[in-house]
Amino acid sequence: GDCGGAWVSETRPGAPATARGQRRLDGEQQLRTWGARTGVTVTILRAPGIYAAERLPRERLAAGTPALRPEDDVFTNHIHGDDLAGLCALALRRGGANRCYNACDDGQLTMGDYFTLVARHLGLPPPPRISRQEAEQRLSPLLLSFMSESRRLSNRRIKTELGYRLRYPDVSQGLA
Repeated sequence: GDCGGAWVSETRPGAPATARGQRRLDGEQQLRTWGARTGVTVTILRAPGIYAAERLPRERLAAGTPALRPEDDVFTNHIHGDDLAGLCALALRRGGANRCYNACDDGQLTMGDYFTLVARHLGLPPPPRISRQEAEQRLSPLLLSFMSESRRLSNRRIKTELGYRLRYPDVSQGLA
């Protein structure tokens, strides 16, 4: 759920406000219950904002889809596809039973800054910035749902418990 841009660890109780978030939390709970019941080790990687060369928002940027102005913007979290693959392999060997891990990089980007950075990398104009009120009138409910939650995920566990060293510690390095 929305945490007002605060840092969030895996131990913070989930409070999803969107249907997408509620489905994710329900899925985690079902997996954990199944793992506890069957004795199977279930390790959950929470992977937000997966990006890679073939997973960039080209169409959105080319279409000129707006982003929120800085004073209304939300923090988002990202992970490069290569780092996520490495984390998956490592979690199979070292992941704790019924343990969650925030599978994200070290970045602290707002959504608008992420789109501006990607646009610059692709040689496209940055997205126009609009107010939250204008976004509610112009954008789809699905797109708005991504703009309604602001949090910065702590990735301490992937580093200390899994011993993972990020190949791409932030989006700018991943885009390069």
